[in-house]
Amino acid sequence: MRQIVLDTETTGIDPNDGHRIIEIGCVELMERQLTGRHYHVYINPERPIDAEAIAVHGITNEFLADKPLFRDVADEFFEFIKGAELVIHNAAFDVGFMDAEFARLKPVRKTADHCGIVDSLAIAREKHPGQKNNLDALCKRYGVDNSSRELHGALLDAEILADVFLLLTGGQTALTLDDSDGEAGQSGGIRRLAADRARLVVPQASNEELEAHSELLAAIEKSAGESLWSKLDL
Repeated sequence: MRQIVLDTETTGIDPNDGHRIIEIGCVELMERQLTGRHYHVYINPERPIDAEAIAVHGITNEFLADKPLFRDVADEFFEFIKGAELVIHNAAFDVGFMDAEFARLKPVRKTADHCGIVDSLAIAREKHPGQKNNLDALCKRYGVDNSSRELHGALLDAEILADVFLLLTGGQTALTLDDSDGEAGQSGGIRRLAADRARLVVPQASNEELEAHSELLAAIEKSAGESLWSKLDL
């Protein structure tokens, strides 16, 4: 199963009022494993961003002035998500904006006609009724590190949501952290895919420890015969 964990940032809260998408962030899962492939792009919305929205995500009109328009990235974005199951926190919000953007173009595409949609917020509310189930609350509940999330950001939030979703729905089986498989879209400078995940450290015995180990084996073998450890090539 191919799943795309997706998040967007926007100029405001309602696409019916003409608000637009300004950032898209996606990470790919295959058979519940992170592949390292992702899609990330900033978009010029061709309209001002509400002050309340800037306070949430910190993206300004000036920053977006030289970014591509949605129509310039629509085909690339669509090809990345087509046929996948989209995992979105509060899916109605993001899908509503995506459909509004696609409706401005030809051919008109409707997200649900080409992708499955899973709302992780609905899953969390069913699993934890009566509790806070926003992304920060779920990170705290499941022990997911969100210390770098001072402001909302589509790619960062998608990466965090991927961790939360795998734990929320039964735990993750494995992680593939190498993102050399390539990446679609533009890099926005937010990089958590490999850099911030802990690496496995394998400690090595010191010379003193090896010498003490040999002395212990010699003492054991003196009283009990050859030990299994002596047969290993260490």
